[in-house]
Amino acid sequence: MIAELGHFALILALGVAVVQMIVPLIGAHYDWRGWMELAVPAATIQFLLILASFLALTYAFVTSDFSVRLVTLNSHSAKPMLYKVSGVWGNHEGSVLLWVLILSLFGATAAWFGGNLPQRLKARVLAVQSSIAVAFLGFVLFTSNPFLRIEQPPFDGRDLNPLLQDPGLALHPPFLYLGYVGLSMAFSFAVAALIEGRVDAAWARWVRPWTLAAWVFLTIGIAVGSWWAYYELGWGGFWFWDPVENASFMPWLFAAALLHSAIVVEKRESLKSWTILLAILAFGFSLIGTFIVRSGVLTSVHAFASDPKRGVFILMILAVFTGGALTLFAARASTMEARGVFGFVSRESALIVNNILLAVSSFVVFVGTIWPLIGEILDRKISVGAPFFEAAFTPFMVALALILPVGAMLPWKRAKLGRVTKQLVPAFVLALAVGALVWAMQTGKTALGPIGMFLGTWLIAGSLVDIASRTGRGAVSTRLSRLTRLPRSDWGKLAAHAGFGITVMGISGLMAWSVEDIRVAEIGKSFPVSDYEITLVDVTQEQGPNYLSTKAEMLVTENGREITTLYPEKRVYPVQAIPTTEAAISNGFWRDIYLVIGDPQEGGAWAVRTFIKPFTNWIWMGTMMMALGGVLSLTDRRFRVAAGATKSRIPGVPAE
Repeated sequence: MIAELGHFALILALGVAVVQMIVPLIGAHYDWRGWMELAVPAATIQFLLILASFLALTYAFVTSDFSVRLVTLNSHSAKPMLYKVSGVWGNHEGSVLLWVLILSLFGATAAWFGGNLPQRLKARVLAVQSSIAVAFLGFVLFTSNPFLRIEQPPFDGRDLNPLLQDPGLALHPPFLYLGYVGLSMAFSFAVAALIEGRVDAAWARWVRPWTLAAWVFLTIGIAVGSWWAYYELGWGGFWFWDPVENASFMPWLFAAALLHSAIVVEKRESLKSWTILLAILAFGFSLIGTFIVRSGVLTSVHAFASDPKRGVFILMILAVFTGGALTLFAARASTMEARGVFGFVSRESALIVNNILLAVSSFVVFVGTIWPLIGEILDRKISVGAPFFEAAFTPFMVALALILPVGAMLPWKRAKLGRVTKQLVPAFVLALAVGALVWAMQTGKTALGPIGMFLGTWLIAGSLVDIASRTGRGAVSTRLSRLTRLPRSDWGKLAAHAGFGITVMGISGLMAWSVEDIRVAEIGKSFPVSDYEITLVDVTQEQGPNYLSTKAEMLVTENGREITTLYPEKRVYPVQAIPTTEAAISNGFWRDIYLVIGDPQEGGAWAVRTFIKPFTNWIWMGTMMMALGGVLSLTDRRFRVAAGATKSRIPGVPAE
């Protein structure tokens, strides 16, 4: 009965979404206030109905209702409760329902907290947002119904994929979807602005918080997924350039470009057309990611489904929304006149370079991702792996890291480059010294480490110089007092840019100085790896809640001093008969010791893989700092009050 109610709630939500898509648009066109006001309660009702449907599916998983086909295929009565809940979105149908729930949540949030928006713009934004909901609700109901029943329910289910039975994977999809779907709000604002034929500073101020929130969620989602891959898959890497990893990375790059471009629109009334185009592309690439994950056109360990019918449906959604928005953009681009004039050397120019580097790097990742598919169409087997992406993508990030500290300090409109670079000389000298020190310590090895440390130090030190320059001149106490009064967006920029620097240092250090050792180890005997001695003390068999475990005890010493004892595991989940690797990791600020137990060998020995991973945790520390920077910027008071203060200046739109 609960499942049927959930299904019925989805059908009602589709009806409400259709009304919300049509009525407010007509009301905005004819300036019918009552019709426009319908968008707010419709958005609320739509969200509540989809939430009820999602809770009904969650109830089926928690109670192990194996009469529901989806529960049978993705759950088991012996599974821990955390993974029963995460199993709701650990499959195609449930994940699409979560996608639609988050989509309706963003629409409802805009309805609840969009009081400062002009009524016509608000009505159009909510109508466009609901049109996306109509498409995906139709996708769920007609191709991916999560509430299908089984006529003769089995005694127990087939269990969730063991790789997904992990806390990291319980958190990764919700955050990733909050980022993916959050970009729909930027898209809705862009299309609404195109319909009105008006983009100005107030519009940029309204769209930035939504884009920033989506970027923050996407940053956290990507970081959590990378962290999961690092400790769960047992191969010691944090990024594989897998098609689905790339599918989340491309909209992240476009969202970062959109954030910086919207600043130019807000401050200088320039780059209007480019900003609208970035908003369309950012969400368009989110839809491309959805297509890659669910169509089966590209092989990936992350793929949810390989049903061509579903792939065609998503491809149609992609074509209608992205193609339709780009067509509208082509028709309206001439109306978005840029007012601000700026010199070749200015912050505007630096942000344009920033946008170009981010957008082109995203297209490079896109080309590398789809190239194998193009090869298959041409009847050629092509494999594009990490070497291509690292060689093609890295130069853009190096250029971005070099330019970022300078661009962040340039004044608007026109600037003197010499004045800014003079302030940054200490930061450059410090970065050069760190790079030279690292080079001296590792002479004869790859240059990746020193270059990465130089760039990371340059970014961090440049960000600190930037924040210090905003305090002006005077006594130290006076400048410290001014620091406390700086807007939170300035502190957010410092955290985000410094976090980027820390991430650069972590990635370059890990790739340059990682040590890997693969051998057959005998119980009771030690072997050296880098500066450490590893001893395989024992291997035992243990019973988990829903798995069988082969657990090793391994002692790690350095110069005769005990560092830690680690317990890597190899698990087998009997229901699906799938083995998983549970790496044991000794986390440290400067390095990780990473141990993996393999298969038994002749004579009672075991295959053992050991990694020494320098600076690994700097990667996630840096990404979390970037996300923190976004959160700090979101709390800036100007995001809450400036839009309302400027809305009356928009011609032709009545103030509320």
